[in-house]
Amino acid sequence: MTKTFATAAAILGFAAAPALAETMVEDTDANGTYSMEELVTAYPGLTEEVFIEIDTDDSGDVSEDELTAAVDEGLVTSG
Repeated sequence: MTKTFATAAAILGFAAAPALAETMVEDTDANGTYSMEELVTAYPGLTEEVFIEIDTDDSGDVSEDELTAAVDEGLVTSG
């Protein structure tokens, strides 16, 4: 039973790691979206052109869904 629990915990831990990596952006104004300034903190190489591209609804901010899609597509990387 202990081995099973340890294995399950390890699998869940590895599965959660990418999700945790994607949530390193702090929503400093707590409005539920990310501004260019907030994203540049986590993604220093982010350009205005890429920000505009990932803001698919043209709201001027990036939602969690837009950011997740951009990360999945490789448009933004933390490195």
